[in-house]
Amino acid sequence: MQQEVFAGLKKIPFLAQLPDDALLALAIKAKPAKFPKQTAIITEGEQTSSLYVILSGKVRVFSSDQKSKEVTLLIQEPGSCFGEIALLSDEPRSASVVALEKTLCGVISKSDFSQWLLLHPEVAINLLGVLAEKVRSLTQKVKQLALSNVYERTVKVLNDMAHPQGDIQVIDVRPTQYELATMVGSSREMINKIMQELIKGGYIILDEKSLRIEKKLPASW
Repeated sequence: MQQEVFAGLKKIPFLAQLPDDALLALAIKAKPAKFPKQTAIITEGEQTSSLYVILSGKVRVFSSDQKSKEVTLLIQEPGSCFGEIALLSDEPRSASVVALEKTLCGVISKSDFSQWLLLHPEVAINLLGVLAEKVRSLTQKVKQLALSNVYERTVKVLNDMAHPQGDIQVIDVRPTQYELATMVGSSREMINKIMQELIKGGYIILDEKSLRIEKKLPASW
């Protein structure tokens, strides 16, 4: 378990440059936690403060209103972490996290992290940089929701999720229409209509698990 957490910590940007002995000291403090598919890991508004390092599986980070309307903020996979804002604040959780599939995390308590941080204060500067980048990313997302139409937001999400593979772009694990709708801030029916039009136009191809962008997606629809 400690080696798995150590390998996961090595992939996290604000920790990756630390010496191995420092990361091993932090990995020792992690406790394993398994979450079945669709299990709530963190609930928005609750008073918890641990850091979660994803070792396997996939999670969705989202926010919701009083009418239970949800907006997906992030989809996270192994090699990333969540809950880091709570390490520097006593405020309630700012978002919810749910397991999209069977997920294993290494969980590090705030008190353990704080004690470790006293020995490695340089990490605090790196962590502030990561949090600042998250603020910029979320600000951009709010701007997109306010100023772009559903099609434009859908294209941006697809392009952001894809990576180059030869002459095309590929999303290895394509999101469901529900997941895409919550990322875009739209209805699943509207997402279905847009996706069907992109398929008919030969812009995208859906495989069993992946999505291929065969040619540049139109800027408007």
